[in-house]
Amino acid sequence: MFKKTKNFIPLPFYVYYWPIVFFAVLGVGISIYLFISHYRVYTDITYSSFCAISKRINCDTVSQSPYSILFGVPVSVWGVIGYAFFIQLLVFAGKKDAEKKRLWSLMYFTALFFNIYSVILALISNYIIHSYCIMCIAAYVINFILLFYCWFINNRFGEAGVICGFYSDCKYLLGKKKEAAAVFLSFAVIIILIMVFCPKYWEFIPPHLPVNIRKGITSNGHPFMGSKNAKLKIIEFTDYRCFQCNKMHFFIRQLVAKYPERILLVHRHFPMDHTVNPVVKKTFHEGSGTMALLAIYAAEKGRFWEMNDLLFDKARQKGVINIEELAQKTGLDYNDLKKNLYNKKNIRKLRIDINAAIKNKISGTPAYVVDGKIYSGDIPKEILERVLY
Repeated sequence: MFKKTKNFIPLPFYVYYWPIVFFAVLGVGISIYLFISHYRVYTDITYSSFCAISKRINCDTVSQSPYSILFGVPVSVWGVIGYAFFIQLLVFAGKKDAEKKRLWSLMYFTALFFNIYSVILALISNYIIHSYCIMCIAAYVINFILLFYCWFINNRFGEAGVICGFYSDCKYLLGKKKEAAAVFLSFAVIIILIMVFCPKYWEFIPPHLPVNIRKGITSNGHPFMGSKNAKLKIIEFTDYRCFQCNKMHFFIRQLVAKYPERILLVHRHFPMDHTVNPVVKKTFHEGSGTMALLAIYAAEKGRFWEMNDLLFDKARQKGVINIEELAQKTGLDYNDLKKNLYNKKNIRKLRIDINAAIKNKISGTPAYVVDGKIYSGDIPKEILERVLY
């Protein structure tokens, strides 16, 4: 507690009150931006946020992580809800009958929860995602400022510490049963509605392809789907652990499903796995080489596209990929798969794809060859418009 002397004249309450309101509103703004960015990362094939600066400082990489979703809702949406709730508490705290004393302990513990979760997210970014989001860091700073202001105001104007103050705050809200109940019930309803009806735009579920669509293996041994007489022939070099590959795969599959006679899609592998790809000098996309071999094995058994879709889906999920589960879901013999996955024939096919990509000066994924020209990251809109007209 601050010691008050005879000559001590504290600054007016609102000198402290309005800054904390400002930072809470700023937190809402940052959370809304993060949600918009998260949405565009998954739905706009050409989108890149302003803070996608490097491998280490990249908001998009953080958004692409499964840790950007909590209980089926984007973390940024939880941020909007949390800050909005905090602002509602500030409204109560700013009323005359609060006497400048009430709800600061309750808000202190709310801000403390924000900070604990911020630390958890920061640890995940550092040790699991290995990338940081600048706007997320800004939110962490705001959370700390809110915590400090709540502690400071409670010490300056309150009559007790945060523990005793918490009980007094609860009593204060109980004295405003109708108003408090309306607020808490409203937020509860909003949370339930969001959890139930929030569209899962981050789930790339490929559309069902027409039954009569042509699939097979080219004369050079590469899986394909679409028409031989297609207006647009796309050769894709992808990595199953590459988010942009997954995103573009989902988008191109939508086009193939809609225009099966206008597109020919040929798949080739270029795993950015340091254990199989000489272009990759440091540890990166571990396991994507094995995933490519799984797809190559499945292609020999006529199950390539089923395995392809499943690998893209599993690569984005937390945990270790279960090969036996993949075999069951794609109708493959698990024992035969386990026995022949790393045979010389499959490894040779993978090396052919990797060498072809290197020969075409491809150094990252996804990469696309259209009319002999290489496109990295995505396919220009004017190229895709050939399908539409």
